[in-house]
Amino acid sequence: MNRYPTNQRITINLEINKEWYEIDIMASDILLYVLRDKIGLTGAKPGCLNGDCGACTVIVNNQPIKSCLMLAIEAIDTEILTIEGLKDTPIQRAFVEHFAFQCGYCTSGFILICQALLLNDNNPSPEKIKTWLSSNICRCTGYKEIEESIRSVINNIKNQSIK
Repeated sequence: MNRYPTNQRITINLEINKEWYEIDIMASDILLYVLRDKIGLTGAKPGCLNGDCGACTVIVNNQPIKSCLMLAIEAIDTEILTIEGLKDTPIQRAFVEHFAFQCGYCTSGFILICQALLLNDNNPSPEKIKTWLSSNICRCTGYKEIEESIRSVINNIKNQSIK
């Protein structure tokens, strides 16, 4: 038996970008719409709404999550990081320096997938980078600039550890 019927309104507390939010939701509300419509964090974008494109990617407990596939109620007792929570990070700067975007719709999802990869492995293999990037789709450009962005951050990490 479900703990909460899907049509029941409940109040939950979520930690998003190191801030706490008390939010009234329906038990069936997906995290993507709670972030966008209830909190006003619009960096996660609705794309396919079935987990294929990655435009809605956020980081939950250091793991990339498609927020269109996660119920907001499942995010209780987790740490959520959205693009708005990243402030001038190396991966964001690298995306700008390497022109790793075109229209920008998918960019926040790609930045977050790269950030999550670096949180979990600061020296991933080229194959691992390709595997992680394959979870997101960009319809405007190739992935060359995105791969160059993450490799430049990895090289900077290596250079700093050598010094």
